[in-house]
Amino acid sequence: MVRVAIVGASGYTGVESIEILLRHEQAEVTYLSAMTETGRVDEIFGRLRGRCELEVEHLDFNKLGEVADVVLCCLPHKVAMGYVPKMLDMGLKVVDFSADYRLRDLEAYEKFYKVEHTDRANVAKAAFGLPELFRSKIEGAQLVANPGCYPTGAMLAVAPLLKNGYIETSGMAVNSVSGASGAGKKPSKLCHYPNLNENLVPYGVGTHRHMPEMEQIASEVAGTDVELLFQPHIGAFDRGILSTVYCDPTRELSNDDLADIYRAFYKRERFVSVLGQPPAVKNVAGTNYCQVFATAVKGKIVCFSVIDNLVKGASGQAVQNMNIVCGFDEAMGLV
Repeated sequence: MVRVAIVGASGYTGVESIEILLRHEQAEVTYLSAMTETGRVDEIFGRLRGRCELEVEHLDFNKLGEVADVVLCCLPHKVAMGYVPKMLDMGLKVVDFSADYRLRDLEAYEKFYKVEHTDRANVAKAAFGLPELFRSKIEGAQLVANPGCYPTGAMLAVAPLLKNGYIETSGMAVNSVSGASGAGKKPSKLCHYPNLNENLVPYGVGTHRHMPEMEQIASEVAGTDVELLFQPHIGAFDRGILSTVYCDPTRELSNDDLADIYRAFYKRERFVSVLGQPPAVKNVAGTNYCQVFATAVKGKIVCFSVIDNLVKGASGQAVQNMNIVCGFDEAMGLV
């Protein structure tokens, strides 16, 4: 059994990780910590009553080193890089949920996150944890940078076209709508129930932090620089992300061509389903699946994807990455 610690266990991604690991055959949750909210985890999250009674404690590195082999680090952006180096120095394997190790362009990181990066050395060592696109780099890695939720859905929607040069690498537009859980557990004006209920709100216009992450993924898949525009929205539902990507084709492609391209690209990927119609967020809720669909419309290609932002967009993908790093069946613990 691999012993797993969850650092930052009192948030949404923390409890989602616990839920997944409770059904994992080769992993055991042995340590939970949080920066502020502590106490028995089943008192913090009533849904865990009768299933997990571990204490959520303030982080003790000595105890962490004694009881864990792998850390799922659910700390916020800008905070994680203050803790991850010591975890790595202790010989622990780390899957980090923050953006602190995702962007290789540290000038872009500092521009979008508005803070100096303090652990530059480990950025170069981190594997980017989107298994369907970068699996070989994740295998055997000590540090995995878990991708953002929006980039996961949007890039899985368009990767088959980027990889094969079927679309232009400029002029791409990504439009995504996320459920309110994507904003995290901390209350905010945007997600206050009276403000969000029966509402749909765009935010981060031209400034969202996931835009450079998407460009990095797209450029690596395409083998050349890709520029895109990303516009997120938040909707009055709990969980899920629907992404729509608008692209200019480099050649004429029929809908049958697109279906063949996508099925060939994802034929060995158990967590990506290629559909013959646009997907819906409810169909992936609570699962690690991404459903994709692409169609030709008026000289454009329009690509769709849906994921659960807390599972494939966060905790499920983290466990998928952990499974790869540890040599387990990739789907272990996941549905």
